[in-house]
Amino acid sequence: MRAPIGTFEDASPASERLGLLPAPVAAALAAGWGDVAAERIIHVDTDPAVADTAVFVQHHGADLLDTSANCVVVAGKRGGETTLAACVVLSRTRVDVNGAVRKHLGARKASFAAMDTAVGETGMEYGGITPIGLPAHWPLLLDPAVVDEEWVLIGSGSRRGKLIVPGKALAALPGAVVVEGLGV
Repeated sequence: MRAPIGTFEDASPASERLGLLPAPVAAALAAGWGDVAAERIIHVDTDPAVADTAVFVQHHGADLLDTSANCVVVAGKRGGETTLAACVVLSRTRVDVNGAVRKHLGARKASFAAMDTAVGETGMEYGGITPIGLPAHWPLLLDPAVVDEEWVLIGSGSRRGKLIVPGKALAALPGAVVVEGLGV
């Protein structure tokens, strides 16, 4: 199978590779969401040593920087309570944690969640966290530019491999909200 973006040697429907994915990601893909079936999501098998965005695009093509998105876990705090959320922005931008995120969560303070918290709460590997399979009660904040992409390359929940997803499919995930100005 040929991936719709990038030049990957090993691409297949994610439904055929559920065993390569962390349990929450595999379960979400198997169940599907909205009108998105697992067969529409593509898994590309890649080397974990080149999973970080800058190295990944050097290895697989600079054009992927425009169609790749990063998913980060943030913690919003207000009055002793912490709300965890995930934010997805195009890789060439960064998350506006102290502006758009803090405002959307109604938090006094917002910051990136500690690595142990992000990994423990998602069941995914750090550096591979994906919006697919996150805890359903979490807010999932998406930058409009991500949703507008025909195809987006995102993490697979593991540092090995990536998922290629229609941008609009991400907006149908549980808890998803499109937030203007999320990526700056």
